[in-house]
Amino acid sequence: MELQKILTPERVEFNLKSKSKLEVIDELIDILYRDGKIKDKERFKGVVIKREEEFTTGIGMGVAIPHGKDESVVEPALAFGLSKEGIEYDSMDGKPAHIFFLIAVPNNANNEHLTILSMLSRRLMYDEVRNRLFNASSYEDVINAFKE
Repeated sequence: MELQKILTPERVEFNLKSKSKLEVIDELIDILYRDGKIKDKERFKGVVIKREEEFTTGIGMGVAIPHGKDESVVEPALAFGLSKEGIEYDSMDGKPAHIFFLIAVPNNANNEHLTILSMLSRRLMYDEVRNRLFNASSYEDVINAFKE
């Protein structure tokens, strides 16, 4: 899966305004909604929240990867958000999250969300990738963090 196909410049936010887990989920969903990738924000939010209630997607190391699979999603899409201050996200390590990726896929996408999640998770294990994302200020910075 090529990152640029699912993450476009319109889906990147370097200054998240959110102060809580629910707010950041809303803010990331809004990005995909404005870009026409989600038809029903509330429905998709319900799917993402239900997933969070099962087990947090705050994987630790300052990273959270909320995700959902629903018919309200037009096509597979990814939103990236950054919070320099950090947002309390019930992360596995108990620390705030700074780097966020929201994965949205339609119901008929088979295991595409797992492919995307796996690709992100493998790269985000590296300090250097997380540091590049934390210091990113352009779409190209985000894409390049995953290339090197």
